[in-house]
Formats: sequence, structure tokens, C-alpha cells
Amino acid sequence: MQKGSFTAKTPRHDTRGVVNRINSLSQIFRALDFPVIFIQHDGTKSNEFIPNTTEWELLDDLKTHPTDILINKYANDVFYNSSLQSELTALGVNELFITGCATDFCVESTIQSGITKDYNITVVADAHTTGNRPHLKAEKVIEHYNWIWQNMIPTQGRIDVKNFEQIKKEIIAY
Repeated sequence: MQKGSFTAKTPRHDTRGVVNRINSLSQIFRALDFPVIFIQHDGTKSNEFIPNTTEWELLDDLKTHPTDILINKYANDVFYNSSLQSELTALGVNELFITGCATDFCVESTIQSGITKDYNITVVADAHTTGNRPHLKAEKVIEHYNWIWQNMIPTQGRIDVKNFEQIKKEIIAY
């Protein structure tokens, strides 16, 4: 959810709605003292998304809190050569709620990697986004990946795909 991924050349599906749902879920998690982790791509090797540039920054409307954890990633899969795994281990986290951009690249890669690491995964079906592709509109890409994830065979963990309102009801009932 970095500024460099949300430009006039790279419009994303339902950006405002996705950001609002991420903000709301983050607020709920903070109130329950659950960790909130934001990922930022460090593309220094490819001369893009260079730390501390505008392109690298999180969207202005995305609300972060001083207790949130910020992690740099270096590939589509956030687990690759990042501190995510050690942070999750230190926090005792075994369940991930995944949101973000881009559905068919970073979100997909991270979900696949999380599955092979036996995490319980909940994909927030209406809190990830992407852009139109040459052969498929963004809304269909999102629909397609939500279907794939609903039908995946997990390893030791589980994978669920639920919309924000479902998750909110379940967490509040928790």
C-alpha cells in the first residue's frame, strides 16, 4: 500500500474502500493488543521503491500507529530475506490476516509462502487490490484469487477467505 503503486498510470480497484477496511481492521487489532504489521517494498536493487522516497512511503490515508511494526520486503513474497518470520516468532503469532496490494503478485506470493510455513491464514477478501491486467479487469483478478485461496489445500494451518464485515463480527464475538 505504497504511494509508488497508486499512481495515475497504475490505478487500483476500490482503493478508498480497501484503505478504509485496512484502517478499521488495524484499529480493531490494536484495541485487542494484536500486532499490526505494515510491509514496504524496498526495491533498491531495481532502482524503485527506494526507502525514504515518496514512492516508498505508505499511502497518506493509511493510518499507522507507533506500536505498529514496519518491515521492508525485497521480493513479492514478504518472507523472502525479511525480518517478518523472526518478528512473528518473537510475537508468538500463528495466524495471519492478509490485506494489501497487489493481489496477483505480493498478496498471492505472501499467502503461498505463509501456507508452506504452516500459518493459519485469513485473507480479507475485500481488503486487497490490484490494477487492470491486459486480459482481465482488476475486479475479476481479485474475484479469481479469492476463489483460488478458498479452494487451496493448506499444509498444517488453514486458509479462510472472508470479507471485512464477517471478520469484524467474529472478532467482536471473540
